[in-house]
Amino acid sequence: MSLLEEGDSPEAATRPLSGGPATVRKAEGEVEPFGPGSLLWDQFGLYTSALAGNSVFILQAMHPAIGTVVDQLSSFRTDPVGRARRSFASVQTWIYGGETAIEEGRRLREMHKPLSAVDEHGVSHHALSAEPWAWVHLTGFYAAVTAPRYFSTEPMTPQKEQQIFDEFMRLGRILRVPERMLPATIPDYWRYFDAMVADTLVPHKVALEVLDAMDKVPPGIPAQLRPALAPMMAVVGNLGRFITTGTLPPAAREKLGLTWTSRDDRNLRIIGQTIARTTPLLPERLRYMPIAYRAREAARAKERLDHALVTRPL
Repeated sequence: MSLLEEGDSPEAATRPLSGGPATVRKAEGEVEPFGPGSLLWDQFGLYTSALAGNSVFILQAMHPAIGTVVDQLSSFRTDPVGRARRSFASVQTWIYGGETAIEEGRRLREMHKPLSAVDEHGVSHHALSAEPWAWVHLTGFYAAVTAPRYFSTEPMTPQKEQQIFDEFMRLGRILRVPERMLPATIPDYWRYFDAMVADTLVPHKVALEVLDAMDKVPPGIPAQLRPALAPMMAVVGNLGRFITTGTLPPAAREKLGLTWTSRDDRNLRIIGQTIARTTPLLPERLRYMPIAYRAREAARAKERLDHALVTRPL
C-alpha cells in the first residue's frame, strides 16, 4: 500500500531476533506469483491490515521525493476515496493477482515514468528514482512486523518474521525494485530503515495534511449527505489518526511533532486486542477485501477440482 501506487493517470519498533539471506524462486527470469501457503496471502488482504497500513502512507509521504511528487501530481486532495480504492486494488493485485501481479509491476513502472516534480528548493524529484521507489515498497515490511505488536493475539515468531521478510523481498522483485536496494537480511533492513527515518525523512506538508484530513468528510460527497456523515467521520477518523500515530516509529512521530504517551500505548493495545479477538469471528467475506476474498475462494475451488481429477475413476 502506498501513496505512489495509487493508479493516478499518468499519470522504535521492537527489533527482530532472526536474520538470514533472502531467497526467492524464479522462473524464466520472473519471480513466481504468490499463492496459498504464503504469509502475505493470509494477511495482506485482511481489512485489519489497513489499520497499521496508514502509518506506511505517512512514512512514504515524509520522503522528500515522494511527498513532492504526491503534492503536485496526485489526486489525494480532490479524489481521496477514488485514489484509495485504486491504491488498494493495486496492492491486492500484487499478492492475489497470480500472473496479473507480474503485469501490474510492469504497469506501475510505466505509469510512473513521466512523473517528476520540482520542490520549493528547486530540487527535481522523479517517482522512479531508486531510493523513493524502494522506500515505497520497503515501508510495508515495517508495517507487517509492527502490526502484530498491537493487532495479534500472539507475538510473531522469528520464523514467521523471516518468512515475511523473504516474501517482501520477493514482492520487491515483482514491483521491479532495483536489486541493490533490497536488504539481504533482517538486520540489514533495520539499519537501512533507521537511517532513512533519521537522515532522509522530513515533516513534509503532505504527511501532515493526510493526518489532518482523516476526520474530515472527503471531497466529492454530495452536499446533502455531508452533515450526516460528519459525526461518523469524526469518530472513525480520530480512531484512524490515533492508530496511525501509535504505529509510527518514535523518531518519525517526533519529526512530525506528534505526541504519544505510555497511556496512549496501553489504550492502543486494548483496542488492538479487541480487534484481534473479534475479527476471526466474522465470515471470511467480511474479513478480506474483495480481490483477496475472490482469490482465496478461487484457490479453494481449484484445489477441489484438482482433487476430483486426481481421484477420478480410471
